[in-house]
Amino acid sequence: MKKVLFVFAFMTAAITMAQDLPENPEPGKCYVRCTTPDVYVNETVTLTVKPAYKVLKTIPATFKTITERVEVKAAGKKLTVIPEKWGTETVTYVSKEGGNTLRITPANFRPSSETIEIKPAYAQWELGAAAPDCASGNPDDCRYWCYKGYPAEFTTVSTEVLGADASTSKTPIGSKNASYTKRVLLEPARVVEEIIPAEYKTITKTVLDKDAYTVEETIPAVTKTVSKEVLKEKGGLTTWKEVECSLVEYQALPINWNLGSASLTADAKRIIDTRLMPVLQQNPGVKLEIASHTDVRGNSGSNQDLSERRAKAVADYLITKGVNSSLLVANGYGENKVKNRCREGVTCTEREHAVNRRTEFRLINN
Repeated sequence: MKKVLFVFAFMTAAITMAQDLPENPEPGKCYVRCTTPDVYVNETVTLTVKPAYKVLKTIPATFKTITERVEVKAAGKKLTVIPEKWGTETVTYVSKEGGNTLRITPANFRPSSETIEIKPAYAQWELGAAAPDCASGNPDDCRYWCYKGYPAEFTTVSTEVLGADASTSKTPIGSKNASYTKRVLLEPARVVEEIIPAEYKTITKTVLDKDAYTVEETIPAVTKTVSKEVLKEKGGLTTWKEVECSLVEYQALPINWNLGSASLTADAKRIIDTRLMPVLQQNPGVKLEIASHTDVRGNSGSNQDLSERRAKAVADYLITKGVNSSLLVANGYGENKVKNRCREGVTCTEREHAVNRRTEFRLINN
């Protein structure tokens, strides 16, 4: 079932394309499909160029003059300082105190003597001599004992006795007096307070009598009649147009791009004006492809980006000249479509590389 549907769809598309081909084509002629333009008519429309608005008129404020007594200087006080009064006074003082001079009288002695007992009186038994009338032949038989006493023994010692003990005598020394002069406060300083009355002045001032206010006035709107184009008939119908066969093949657009640049120079714009604009003017509604290429030198990604920007620069310029953007196709092919042997890894001359650095155009079907 799916196979039958696919065959049916393919046959339907083939029949549609066959019906869309030009009627009664001539051998050797080339045709491209183009889109019929939109048809516009002029209409008049009234526009409000300035809306109605309100104007507010200001009535100024009114004032009146009044007089008023005002204080220009507040009451105050004046303080007068009466300085202190001083006098002098003589003061006597003892500059050197009195005292005494001491004179010492040493002790004196006088000679004397003192008798002292050096051996006390005593008594003792003593054996006496034999009696002369002793009848015994042993003399010891005629001896006798006597208890004999002896007097004490004395000696005299020379001594001194104190005649007068040591003493002192005082001789008074008189004191000395002096005097000095000092300042004494007779009357302390004081402050005398004096009241100064306030000062007044009569002034004239202007006061608000009636504040400013506004009066409202309405200004009517301002209108303007203009003509504008209104779409009467929508274009977009596909028709076939006979064109030069050379225009459906790529044609060189000899723009000399600056190295690495996608900006149009004044010379490049002149080439577009003289080479491309006449083709578009002579074939209204026909779609145009702008193709830009680079050589293989450099990074392929950078080359692709550069070629796309160069193709777009041509398309953008044509749009500024009034060409409908829907009729323009800008393609960048980078280094993918070289025209000679100068591919990656092949050594070529600068002239051979220059062949591949090109911008081209052709008419294509819508």
